[in-house]
Parts: sequence; C-alpha cells; structure tokens
Amino acid sequence: MARVGAAVEAGCARYTYRLRVSCAAGAALAAEWGRCRWVWNECAGKSRAVHLHNKATGQKATCGPAQLDRMLTEARARTPWLREGSSVVQQQVIRDFGRSRAKALRDIEERLPMARRAGMPAYKKKHETLATLNYTRRGFRLKDGRLHLAGGIVLTVVWSRELPAEPSSVRVYQDSLGHWYCSFVVPAQVQPLPETGRVLGIDWGVKETATTTSDAHDLPHSGHGRKAGTKLTRYDRMMARRRPKKGRPASKGYREAKKLRAKEHKKVARQREDTGRKWAKKVVRDHDAIAVEDFRPKFLAKSTMARKAADAAIGATKAALIEMGRKHGRDIRLVHPAHTTMDCAHCDARAKHRLPLGERTYTCTACGNTSPRDKNSAHVMLVRAGLNPAGADGARPPGALLQEAA
Repeated sequence: MARVGAAVEAGCARYTYRLRVSCAAGAALAAEWGRCRWVWNECAGKSRAVHLHNKATGQKATCGPAQLDRMLTEARARTPWLREGSSVVQQQVIRDFGRSRAKALRDIEERLPMARRAGMPAYKKKHETLATLNYTRRGFRLKDGRLHLAGGIVLTVVWSRELPAEPSSVRVYQDSLGHWYCSFVVPAQVQPLPETGRVLGIDWGVKETATTTSDAHDLPHSGHGRKAGTKLTRYDRMMARRRPKKGRPASKGYREAKKLRAKEHKKVARQREDTGRKWAKKVVRDHDAIAVEDFRPKFLAKSTMARKAADAAIGATKAALIEMGRKHGRDIRLVHPAHTTMDCAHCDARAKHRLPLGERTYTCTACGNTSPRDKNSAHVMLVRAGLNPAGADGARPPGALLQEAA
C-alpha cells in the first residue's frame, strides 16, 4: 500500500493554456521541432549502434546523456541548420531520451512482464508524431502576458486563469487538431478542505467505472465513446473511400475527414476528463481518507473488454482522483489489487477459487456474509488500507469517544 497526496509532498502542478500562434511563429515552432526530432533520432540511432557493438564484441560501452551532449556540441559546430535552433530545447531532448532509455533498461533488469515494460526509445517519424518542445527556466520568459521562447519565438497566451507562482519550465506542444498549447510547471498549492470524518473505499470495474462503499459516490459507466460511435464510423468510412494510394499525397476530402475524426475523438476525451474530474472533486470534498485500488488497466487492451474499458477511462479517472486529493490535502491510499475479489470484507477469509466475472454476488463460505461483489471489493480496500469500514457510513472510528473525553 502506498500513500499519495500528503500536504508535505505537494510537489509540482501543471497549468495548461491555449496559444495563439501566428504564421511566422508557427513556422518557427515547426522548424524547431524538426531539429529536435533529428536530435532524438540521432540519439536513438547511437543507442542502437552501441547496443549492437556491445552484443558483437562483448564490451560494455555506454550511451548516456554525457556522451550524447558531446555529440550534440560537435553536430552544432559543423551543421549551420542545427545551430540556428536553441541549444536549450535540444539539450532537453537528450535529457528526455536519457530518462526514457534508463526506464526501459531498468524494467529489463527487474524482469517485469512484457506488458508492463517501457519499450526502448524509437525513431520519431515526421508525419506520425506531434510537436513537443520542452524549455527550462533559461529558455523562456513571460513579458507583458506573452511567452518569449529562446530563438526569438513570441507566442500569445490565452490566460484563462492566473499562474499561482513563477514557473520553472514550460512545454509547448501541438495536439491532433493542430492547436498549440503551453503547459507551465509551478509549485503545487495545497488548498485544504474542511474535515468530514468520513472514509471511502473505491473498486474499479468495467460495468461501472467506480464502485464505492457509498452508493451516492458510485461512478456509472458514462459511455461517451459509444454515443459518438455513429459519427466515428461515418468518418472512418469517409477516410476509407478517400484513402490515397501508397506514395501518393492525400486528397482534400481525405484530410477533411481525418480532421473531423480527430475532432470527435478529442471531444470524447474531453468529456471523459470532465466526468472524471467532477466525480473526483465530489469524492475528495466529502471524505478525509480514500482507499483506492491500484488498478492498471493496460492488460485490458488485449482482452474482449478492450473497447468498453477504454471508454470507461479508468486510468484517467484514477489520475484525476490522485491529483485532486493532492491538491486538497486528502489522504489517498493505493491498495494492491491482488485477491481483492476473493477476500471477504467482513471476516477477511479468502475464497478457494477465483470468482467468475459474470458473478455479481459475493458469498463468503466462512461467515456466510453476502453482498454485491464490487461493494465487497470496495470494503476490502478500506480493510487493507487500515481504515475503519464503518467510517464509510459516517460512524466514528473506534476510540474516538475516548479521545474526545480525554
């Protein structure tokens, strides 16, 4: 079990804003991204070459950020096109590549299952990747409400809210619709909420996105993707009819259908995010401590429930709950999901066999307790997190009256 969101571990938060990008600024950002993509691909090529060399000779040569930084310095000295770009963002590309490669190597050393491993950094193709530029503090500044990036790029920020503190870095990126955004990293500001004396257990599922120990806080399956299925199918057929032959440029109709499809996908993603954030705010506002199943739905992508699991957006909802708990100083406890559907929340006995997914009622063979399967799992979260299950009903935990009398 892990605790998340304590006030002393506030960490950092991101504030994202829309950008108004002129034609000149857009061309400059595209050129900057082209240089950064070239640097990333060179790093990937060097890493693969070192790996093949070590495999053939038995040596243990390294390919860390220090060696890649020297390569970048040499490349900028002899390549005017690369030297025209900012060194700040290019060096940040090397740092990002180093972290990605280190994570992949660490997963291999720890012998994680293939489904949970982070793959080695791959090449970024021109027409298949979206622009992402990271600037540290010396690579940008805010002046008169505008964002000035290294290299003389000036962008207009749509300030939907004030920044709570001075940003330490900024990420400028483009989404699938071609819109530009900037994401500032600032120290997180904790906004404590009044104590309620209540606790909550949460179990993730597919039929219902979240089942809790309180009926009023269950999150039903929203089905945003299913509702948009008709339009998405129509756009897929439009793209299929206009799909260009290999090596030929796409037609105007194909590009328009592709943009309509991306726009609908973006709408669904925003609906899921909005639903998750509203539910997370309600849960955090009404409870002091929350026991959450540390569920990782990645394996569902290869199952028969892949489409419905993706539409439930369990990962995004879980991330929204953790972030909301950190923001308001609530006690969020992540519970390992092993055997949570087999244990009895009443007597802690474990069933001798795994219950089938279609079984909706849990019956304990030891104490005879009967309850809905997901509700039982939600109560198991409270027991494993060391919280009093009765607190979910508003009751005081054991010893509360003695403490008040003392």
